[in-house]
Amino acid sequence: MRIPSKSAKYSLGQVVRHREHPFRGVVFDVDPEFSNTEEWYESIPEESRPSRNQPFYHLYAETEATYYVAYVSEQNLVPDHSG
Repeated sequence: MRIPSKSAKYSLGQVVRHREHPFRGVVFDVDPEFSNTEEWYESIPEESRPSRNQPFYHLYAETEATYYVAYVSEQNLVPDHSG
């Protein structure tokens, strides 16, 4: 497990939700900046592609239909207080 950056807004175990997509998740790891594959990054439409120089979060995510692991930029997350 990598040590989270001091500038990371969210911490391990915190529940967050995506600003635009209908899922929420719990943070289980933090990359101080983008650390996924170039293929993954290029698969995001250019008009919505996040900056690489920000924390990216590994989430155990859930929707109404399924559970999965997500990799999300800090700019696309907000705290989830729904319980």
